[in-house]
Amino acid sequence: MARAITVVALLCYGTVTILNVLRWGNPTTLRLTVSITLIVIVFSVQFVVSAPAARSWSMRSKVAVLILQALLTYLPVIWYGTSWGSMEGPLAATVLLALPSRIAWSLFALVVASIPVYATIEGEPPAQVGYYVIAGMLTGLVIYGLSRLTDLVHELHAQRAEMARMAVVQERLRFARDLHDLLGYSLSAIALKGELIHRLINTRPEDAREETADLLRVARQALADVRLVSSGYRDMSLLDEAESAAAILSAADVETEVDLDCGRLHPVVDTVLATALREGVTNILRHSKVQKCSITATVDGEIVLLSLVNDGAQHHKAPTRERPASSGLDNLRQRITEIGGRLTAELREDGRFHLEAYAPTRPRTGDDEAPRDTGPRADEKVAA
Repeated sequence: MARAITVVALLCYGTVTILNVLRWGNPTTLRLTVSITLIVIVFSVQFVVSAPAARSWSMRSKVAVLILQALLTYLPVIWYGTSWGSMEGPLAATVLLALPSRIAWSLFALVVASIPVYATIEGEPPAQVGYYVIAGMLTGLVIYGLSRLTDLVHELHAQRAEMARMAVVQERLRFARDLHDLLGYSLSAIALKGELIHRLINTRPEDAREETADLLRVARQALADVRLVSSGYRDMSLLDEAESAAAILSAADVETEVDLDCGRLHPVVDTVLATALREGVTNILRHSKVQKCSITATVDGEIVLLSLVNDGAQHHKAPTRERPASSGLDNLRQRITEIGGRLTAELREDGRFHLEAYAPTRPRTGDDEAPRDTGPRADEKVAA
C-alpha cells in the first residue's frame, strides 16, 4: 500500500510537469516526446531511489544517482526554461534520502532555491517565483515523506517477523526449562519410590502398598505438571514444595529438617523459590549418598533467602570441560536473575554443599498483583 501510494504520487508530479510544458503554447511533437521521455526517466530513477533497498547502497552509488538526477533536472532547463521548474522536487527528495542529515537539509534548500533564482534572473513575476519555491519544496518533502513511510512499513513488518521468531524461540526455551524443572524432580521421585517398593514388596508388603500409593500420587503430579507446561501457566508454593521434598527425601533415607520463616510471598517469588527448591532436591536424589539435608527460608528486609544444605559435598564435582555445569542450575540462575535476585551453589569450608537463592520480596519484573493466600503461613518447622 505504501509503495503504491508513492507510485501514484510520482505519476501525479510527472503529469504536472507535462502540463507545465503544455501550458507554454503548443509544443512540437518532438518537444513533447522528449519531455515525456525525460519525465519518465526522472521518475523511474526516483522510484528506484525511493525503494527501501536504496538505503543500503554505498555512498558512491548514491552520489552517482544524484549526479544523474542533477543532469536530468538542470540540462532540460536550457530547452524548456522555467516550465521545467517543478522538476527540482525529485532531486531535492533524493538529496534527503541519500545524504547524511548534517548536509542533506542545507543542500535540499539550495536545490529548492535553484529554479526560483533562475526564474528571478529570467524576469519572472514574484508570484511565479513564489510558486516555484512552494512547488519544489512541496514535491521534495512529499516524495521524501512517502519514501520514509515505505521504509518504516518495511521495517515494521521485518520487526514483527523477528519478534514472531523470537517468541517461538522463547517458548521453546520455556518448554524445555519447565520440563527439566518440573519433570526432573517427579521422575527422580518415581524412580526412587520404585526401587523402594522393589525392596519392600517381599519382606514388608504393607509398607510396599503404602509406597505404591505414594508413587501413584507422584505420577499424577507429574501428569499435572506436564499439563501446566503445555498450558504455559505454572504457579507453585514454596511451603507445599518443602513438605513434598521432606517426604521424598525421607523415603530416600535422608534426614531432613525444614524450617520456613518467610510468611506469604509474592506469587512470582513463591514460584521461583519453589522451583529452586525442587531443582536442589532433584540433584540430591541423583546423589543418593546424601545423609542429612536442611531447608530454610528467611526474610531479611526486602530479601528472601532460601538455603538448601546437604552433606553430600564429595559427590558434587566442580564443572569441567568434560562435565559442564548443570543446565538446571543455569535455568535457576536465569529465573532468579529475571526477578532481581541471585543464586549461589558451592562447596564450603564446613564440607557441605550450599545452594542459596536470594530473591526480592517483590519481583523486579512482572505484574503487581498482591501476594495470594497460600493457606497456612510458611513459618512452620517440619522435621522428617
